Amino acid sequence: MTAPTRPTAARAAARARTVRFAALGDSLTEGVGSPDQGGWRGWSALLAPALATDPTLVTHLNLAASGARATELTMRQLPSALDLRPHLAAVLVGGNDTLRAEFDIARTAAALDTVLGALAAQGAVLLTACLPDPGALLGLPGPLARPLARRMASVNAVVHELSHRHAAVHLHLAQLPWLADRALLSADRLHPSPAGHLLIARRFHQLLAEAGHPLGPPPAAVRAPAPPGRAADLWWLATRGTAWLARRSVDLLPGLLALAATEGVHRLCGSVAVLDARSGAATEAALAALAPP
Repeated sequence: MTAPTRPTAARAAARARTVRFAALGDSLTEGVGSPDQGGWRGWSALLAPALATDPTLVTHLNLAASGARATELTMRQLPSALDLRPHLAAVLVGGNDTLRAEFDIARTAAALDTVLGALAAQGAVLLTACLPDPGALLGLPGPLARPLARRMASVNAVVHELSHRHAAVHLHLAQLPWLADRALLSADRLHPSPAGHLLIARRFHQLLAEAGHPLGPPPAAVRAPAPPGRAADLWWLATRGTAWLARRSVDLLPGLLALAATEGVHRLCGSVAVLDARSGAATEAALAALAPP
Protein backbone atom coordinates (compact mmCIF):
# COMPACT_ATOMS: atom_id res chain seq x y z
CA MET A 1 0.00 0.00 0.00
CA THR A 2 1.42 3.37 -0.98
CA ALA A 3 1.68 6.22 1.47
CA PRO A 4 -0.91 8.98 1.10
CA THR A 5 0.11 11.96 -0.96
CA ARG A 6 0.78 15.23 0.80
CA PRO A 7 -2.49 16.88 -0.31
CA THR A 8 -4.51 13.89 0.90
CA ALA A 9 -2.69 13.87 4.22
CA ALA A 10 -3.24 17.61 4.57
CA ARG A 11 -6.95 17.25 3.91
CA ALA A 12 -7.18 14.45 6.47
CA ALA A 13 -5.40 16.61 9.02
CA ALA A 14 -7.74 19.51 8.29
CA ARG A 15 -10.78 17.28 8.77
CA ALA A 16 -9.36 16.12 12.08
CA ARG A 17 -9.05 19.75 13.22
CA THR A 18 -12.55 20.72 12.11
CA VAL A 19 -14.91 21.80 14.88
CA ARG A 20 -18.46 20.56 14.28
CA PHE A 21 -21.19 22.66 15.91
CA ALA A 22 -24.89 21.71 15.87
CA ALA A 23 -27.58 24.13 17.06
CA LEU A 24 -30.98 22.74 18.05
CA GLY A 25 -33.98 24.72 19.21
CA ASP A 26 -36.72 27.11 18.17
CA SER A 27 -36.90 30.59 16.65
CA LEU A 28 -34.42 31.99 19.18
CA THR A 29 -31.66 29.75 17.85
CA GLU A 30 -32.95 29.92 14.28
CA GLY A 31 -31.99 33.59 14.52
CA VAL A 32 -35.36 35.35 14.34
CA GLY A 33 -34.91 39.04 15.11
CA SER A 34 -31.52 39.30 13.40
CA PRO A 35 -32.17 39.50 9.63
CA ASP A 36 -29.42 38.85 7.10
CA GLN A 37 -29.83 38.73 3.30
CA GLY A 38 -33.36 37.37 3.33
CA GLY A 39 -32.73 34.96 6.19
CA TRP A 40 -31.56 35.06 9.78
CA ARG A 41 -28.09 35.35 11.29
CA GLY A 42 -28.63 34.73 14.96
CA TRP A 43 -26.44 33.98 17.93
CA SER A 44 -25.33 30.50 16.82
CA ALA A 45 -24.16 31.81 13.45
CA LEU A 46 -22.27 34.61 15.22
CA LEU A 47 -20.70 32.17 17.69
CA ALA A 48 -19.70 29.49 15.18
CA PRO A 49 -16.67 31.22 13.56
CA ALA A 50 -15.27 31.95 17.04
CA LEU A 51 -15.19 28.28 18.03
CA ALA A 52 -11.78 27.74 16.39
CA THR A 53 -8.71 29.85 15.79
CA ASP A 54 -9.34 29.32 12.06
CA PRO A 55 -13.02 30.06 11.26
CA THR A 56 -12.80 28.02 8.06
CA LEU A 57 -12.38 24.89 10.17
CA VAL A 58 -15.82 25.24 11.79
CA THR A 59 -18.82 23.32 10.45
CA HIS A 60 -22.05 24.93 11.69
CA LEU A 61 -25.36 23.10 11.29
CA ASN A 62 -28.36 25.12 12.47
CA LEU A 63 -31.32 22.77 12.82
CA ALA A 64 -33.52 25.12 14.85
CA ALA A 65 -37.02 25.83 13.58
CA SER A 66 -39.53 28.48 14.56
CA GLY A 67 -42.26 27.16 16.84
CA ALA A 68 -40.38 24.00 17.79
CA ARG A 69 -41.16 22.34 21.10
CA ALA A 70 -39.00 19.96 23.09
CA THR A 71 -40.68 16.83 21.73
CA GLU A 72 -40.14 18.03 18.16
CA LEU A 73 -36.39 18.22 18.76
CA THR A 74 -36.29 14.49 19.46
CA MET A 75 -38.14 13.65 16.24
CA ARG A 76 -36.95 16.25 13.73
CA GLN A 77 -33.65 17.74 14.84
CA LEU A 78 -31.82 15.20 16.98
CA PRO A 79 -31.27 12.56 14.23
CA SER A 80 -29.52 15.09 11.96
CA ALA A 81 -27.48 16.42 14.87
CA LEU A 82 -26.30 12.91 15.76
CA ASP A 83 -25.35 12.28 12.14
CA LEU A 84 -23.01 15.27 12.34
CA ARG A 85 -21.32 13.86 15.49
CA PRO A 86 -20.82 17.42 16.79
CA HIS A 87 -18.04 18.51 19.10
CA LEU A 88 -20.41 21.15 20.48
CA ALA A 89 -24.20 21.08 20.50
CA ALA A 90 -26.52 23.88 21.61
CA VAL A 91 -29.98 22.87 22.87
CA LEU A 92 -32.23 25.84 23.67
CA VAL A 93 -35.92 25.02 23.84
CA GLY A 94 -38.96 25.31 26.09
CA GLY A 95 -40.46 28.72 25.38
CA ASN A 96 -42.97 27.36 22.87
CA ASP A 97 -43.91 24.58 25.29
CA THR A 98 -45.15 27.22 27.73
CA LEU A 99 -47.25 28.85 25.00
CA ARG A 100 -49.40 25.80 24.30
CA ALA A 101 -52.69 24.87 25.93
CA GLU A 102 -51.52 21.27 26.47
CA PHE A 103 -48.40 22.30 28.40
CA ASP A 104 -46.98 19.28 30.26
CA ILE A 105 -43.75 19.78 32.18
CA ALA A 106 -43.21 16.01 32.42
CA ARG A 107 -43.31 15.64 28.63
CA THR A 108 -41.00 18.62 28.17
CA ALA A 109 -38.51 17.28 30.73
CA ALA A 110 -38.45 13.79 29.20
CA ALA A 111 -37.84 15.13 25.69
CA LEU A 112 -35.10 17.49 26.81
CA ASP A 113 -33.38 14.72 28.77
CA THR A 114 -33.49 12.48 25.70
CA VAL A 115 -31.89 15.11 23.47
CA LEU A 116 -29.17 16.11 25.93
CA GLY A 117 -28.42 12.51 26.86
CA ALA A 118 -28.04 11.35 23.26
CA LEU A 119 -25.69 14.21 22.35
CA ALA A 120 -23.66 13.82 25.54
CA ALA A 121 -23.30 10.09 24.86
CA GLN A 122 -21.48 10.98 21.64
CA GLY A 123 -19.11 13.20 23.60
CA ALA A 124 -20.53 16.57 22.55
CA VAL A 125 -19.96 19.60 24.73
CA LEU A 126 -23.49 20.82 25.46
CA LEU A 127 -24.66 24.44 25.50
CA THR A 128 -27.93 25.18 27.31
CA ALA A 129 -29.74 28.28 28.55
CA CYS A 130 -32.68 29.20 30.73
CA LEU A 131 -35.14 31.47 28.94
CA PRO A 132 -36.80 34.78 29.84
CA ASP A 133 -40.48 34.86 30.74
CA PRO A 134 -42.53 35.57 27.57
CA GLY A 135 -45.32 37.23 29.52
CA ALA A 136 -42.90 39.75 30.98
CA LEU A 137 -41.30 40.41 27.60
CA LEU A 138 -44.70 41.05 26.02
CA GLY A 139 -45.87 43.16 28.96
CA LEU A 140 -49.03 41.09 29.51
CA PRO A 141 -51.32 42.04 32.41
CA GLY A 142 -50.73 40.20 35.67
CA PRO A 143 -53.55 37.62 35.51
CA LEU A 144 -52.28 36.50 32.09
CA ALA A 145 -48.58 36.94 32.80
CA ARG A 146 -48.38 35.03 36.09
CA PRO A 147 -49.49 31.62 34.73
CA LEU A 148 -46.94 31.93 31.90
CA ALA A 149 -44.26 32.98 34.38
CA ARG A 150 -45.04 29.92 36.49
CA ARG A 151 -44.71 27.67 33.45
CA MET A 152 -41.44 29.29 32.39
CA ALA A 153 -40.06 28.88 35.90
CA SER A 154 -40.86 25.15 35.71
CA VAL A 155 -39.12 24.77 32.36
CA ASN A 156 -36.08 26.68 33.59
CA ALA A 157 -35.91 24.54 36.74
CA VAL A 158 -35.81 21.46 34.51
CA VAL A 159 -33.16 23.02 32.26
CA HIS A 160 -31.00 23.91 35.28
CA GLU A 161 -31.18 20.38 36.67
CA LEU A 162 -30.57 18.64 33.35
CA SER A 163 -27.71 21.00 32.54
CA HIS A 164 -26.08 19.88 35.77
CA ARG A 165 -26.77 16.20 35.10
CA HIS A 166 -25.30 16.33 31.61
CA ALA A 167 -22.40 18.69 32.47
CA ALA A 168 -23.59 21.37 30.05
CA VAL A 169 -22.13 24.84 29.65
CA HIS A 170 -25.15 26.77 30.90
CA LEU A 171 -25.98 30.40 30.19
CA HIS A 172 -28.35 32.22 32.56
CA LEU A 173 -29.93 33.88 29.56
CA ALA A 174 -33.06 34.80 31.50
CA GLN A 175 -30.97 37.09 33.69
CA LEU A 176 -29.67 39.23 30.83
CA PRO A 177 -31.15 42.77 30.82
CA TRP A 178 -33.89 42.22 28.25
CA LEU A 179 -36.38 44.56 29.88
CA ALA A 180 -33.87 47.18 31.01
CA ASP A 181 -32.20 47.56 27.60
CA ARG A 182 -34.79 47.85 24.81
CA ALA A 183 -32.01 47.69 22.21
CA LEU A 184 -31.58 43.98 22.96
CA LEU A 185 -35.10 43.08 21.75
CA SER A 186 -36.56 43.18 18.27
CA ALA A 187 -39.87 44.86 17.45
CA ASP A 188 -41.85 41.76 18.41
CA ARG A 189 -40.52 41.95 22.00
CA LEU A 190 -40.09 38.16 22.05
CA HIS A 191 -36.88 37.69 20.08
CA PRO A 192 -33.46 39.30 20.45
CA SER A 193 -32.42 42.08 18.15
CA PRO A 194 -29.05 41.80 16.32
CA ALA A 195 -27.47 43.33 19.45
CA GLY A 196 -29.27 40.77 21.61
CA HIS A 197 -28.11 37.84 19.49
CA LEU A 198 -24.55 39.16 19.63
CA LEU A 199 -24.76 39.39 23.43
CA ILE A 200 -25.85 35.73 23.64
CA ALA A 201 -23.02 34.63 21.33
CA ARG A 202 -20.44 36.53 23.35
CA ARG A 203 -21.70 35.17 26.66
CA PHE A 204 -21.49 31.59 25.39
CA HIS A 205 -17.99 32.29 24.07
CA GLN A 206 -16.99 33.66 27.48
CA LEU A 207 -18.36 30.60 29.30
CA LEU A 208 -16.58 28.21 26.92
CA ALA A 209 -13.32 30.12 27.36
CA GLU A 210 -13.67 30.01 31.14
CA ALA A 211 -14.22 26.24 30.89
CA GLY A 212 -10.91 25.89 29.05
CA HIS A 213 -12.13 25.16 25.53
CA PRO A 214 -9.76 26.30 22.73
CA LEU A 215 -11.44 29.12 20.85
CA GLY A 216 -10.81 31.94 18.45
CA PRO A 217 -11.41 35.64 19.21
CA PRO A 218 -14.85 36.60 20.59
CA PRO A 219 -17.72 36.99 18.11
CA ALA A 220 -17.33 40.14 16.09
CA ALA A 221 -19.62 43.12 16.47
CA VAL A 222 -22.53 43.36 14.07
CA ARG A 223 -24.03 46.49 12.58
CA ALA A 224 -27.13 46.81 14.74
CA PRO A 225 -30.04 49.06 13.75
CA ALA A 226 -31.46 51.56 16.18
CA PRO A 227 -33.71 50.07 18.88
CA PRO A 228 -37.33 49.70 17.75
CA GLY A 229 -39.48 52.63 18.79
CA ARG A 230 -43.17 52.85 19.56
CA ALA A 231 -44.02 53.14 15.87
CA ALA A 232 -42.12 49.96 15.04
CA ASP A 233 -43.87 48.09 17.85
CA LEU A 234 -47.29 49.23 16.59
CA TRP A 235 -46.39 48.31 13.00
CA TRP A 236 -45.35 44.82 14.07
CA LEU A 237 -48.59 44.41 16.04
CA ALA A 238 -50.68 45.56 13.09
CA THR A 239 -48.96 43.19 10.63
CA ARG A 240 -47.09 40.10 11.80
CA GLY A 241 -48.17 40.47 15.40
CA THR A 242 -51.85 40.21 14.53
CA ALA A 243 -51.21 36.94 12.67
CA TRP A 244 -49.19 35.60 15.61
CA LEU A 245 -51.95 36.48 18.06
CA ALA A 246 -54.56 34.88 15.79
CA ARG A 247 -52.61 31.61 15.67
CA ARG A 248 -52.16 31.59 19.42
CA SER A 249 -55.81 32.50 20.02
CA VAL A 250 -56.87 29.14 18.58
CA ASP A 251 -54.51 27.23 20.85
CA LEU A 252 -53.23 29.16 23.84
CA LEU A 253 -55.77 31.91 24.45
CA PRO A 254 -58.76 29.84 25.66
CA GLY A 255 -56.57 27.89 28.06
CA LEU A 256 -54.75 31.03 29.15
CA LEU A 257 -58.03 32.78 29.91
CA ALA A 258 -59.03 29.80 32.06
CA LEU A 259 -55.67 29.99 33.83
CA ALA A 260 -56.19 33.72 34.36
CA ALA A 261 -59.64 33.09 35.86
CA THR A 262 -58.15 30.50 38.22
CA GLU A 263 -55.38 32.93 39.08
CA GLY A 264 -57.94 35.63 39.88
CA VAL A 265 -59.95 33.37 42.17
CA HIS A 266 -56.87 32.30 44.11
CA ARG A 267 -55.69 35.89 44.38
CA LEU A 268 -59.04 36.95 45.82
CA CYS A 269 -58.87 34.06 48.29
CA GLY A 270 -55.24 34.79 49.15
CA SER A 271 -54.19 31.29 48.06
CA VAL A 272 -51.85 31.96 45.11
CA ALA A 273 -49.22 29.97 47.02
CA VAL A 274 -51.29 26.87 46.29
CA LEU A 275 -50.75 27.34 42.54
CA ASP A 276 -47.04 27.88 43.10
CA ALA A 277 -46.85 24.71 45.19
CA ARG A 278 -48.69 22.67 42.56
CA SER A 279 -46.33 23.87 39.85
CA GLY A 280 -43.28 23.10 42.00
CA ALA A 281 -44.57 19.63 42.82
CA ALA A 282 -45.23 18.87 39.15
CA THR A 283 -41.69 19.97 38.25
CA GLU A 284 -40.15 17.80 40.96
CA ALA A 285 -42.25 14.83 39.85
CA ALA A 286 -41.18 15.34 36.23
CA LEU A 287 -37.50 15.27 37.20
CA ALA A 288 -37.97 12.31 39.53
CA ALA A 289 -39.55 10.31 36.71
CA LEU A 290 -36.41 10.59 34.55
CA ALA A 291 -33.78 7.88 34.52
CA PRO A 292 -30.97 8.50 37.05
CA PRO A 293 -28.01 10.45 35.63
